[in-house]
Amino acid sequence: MAVTLNNGLKMPIVGLGVWRMEGKAIRDLIINSIKIGYRHLDCAGDHLADYRNETEVGEALAEAFRTGLVKREELFITTKLWNSDHGHVIEACKDSLKKLQLDYLDLYLVHFPVATKHTGVGTTDSALDEDGVLDIDTTTSLETTWHAMENLVSLGLVRSIGISNYDIFLTRDCLAYSKIKPAVNQIETHPYFQRDSLVKFCQKHGICVTAHTPLGGAAANTEWFGSVSCLDDPVLKDLAKKYNRTVAQIALRWGIQRNTVVIPKTSKLERLKENFQVFDFELSEDMDLIKTVDKKLRTNQPAKFWGIDLYA
Repeated sequence: MAVTLNNGLKMPIVGLGVWRMEGKAIRDLIINSIKIGYRHLDCAGDHLADYRNETEVGEALAEAFRTGLVKREELFITTKLWNSDHGHVIEACKDSLKKLQLDYLDLYLVHFPVATKHTGVGTTDSALDEDGVLDIDTTTSLETTWHAMENLVSLGLVRSIGISNYDIFLTRDCLAYSKIKPAVNQIETHPYFQRDSLVKFCQKHGICVTAHTPLGGAAANTEWFGSVSCLDDPVLKDLAKKYNRTVAQIALRWGIQRNTVVIPKTSKLERLKENFQVFDFELSEDMDLIKTVDKKLRTNQPAKFWGIDLYA
């Protein structure tokens, strides 16, 4: 099952987030996910210590291609431009391609709508100033960055470009100044943070919404993002019993029926299988019931680690 992007390309509606994993774990995860049926992998670049695994992902992909497990053209692979590389878009993209051992990306996203001090392509954490606050680059606009992203398409390095963590107004601006419209806006959205107006705005204007945290904040990410997981919600638990599914499957199916792409993350084989078994049932009238559990709770809070509220 896939959605058709505004450039005509097909994007599998269920993908796998592969950040914060490393070594043999990432190799096994990718190989097993492909065997299960996943054809959409969402990477996040090598810009943070906890994200840094593009080299390992590339090695796993090379193995999958070499052994005939899957062909390159059968996969949809996404990665992202980091804040400190907004002024070095082509170099950053080529760096990711080299590490991933790929000739092209299916989708390249502007990870956050902010440019920060450049301290080396794909090699560093976010630059903070002497007060521990994100060191913002005031010389590179989002419009300038976007036009550089458009050049990647012309160069054949990427097939689609998009944005991530953009609100309605930043998305509107991008639509206004773009020659190539963003194909995707990857945002946090889940039953506890539904963001219906943003989702509908994007879809109205031909932008596919991808949910990067489709189950809310998991315990493993509490240090960075807090934890407001919807997996213990009583309404969702009742629905899980009704449909003989897990709560995670209910949440993911809800996302799919909103026509959003979901990219859950897990390191456990059982969950990997479970998260992909969401195509053989429908929630029907219970979609309206799930609307009632929205708590408007965001887990991705950059203020916790950058000292600045990007969403203010």
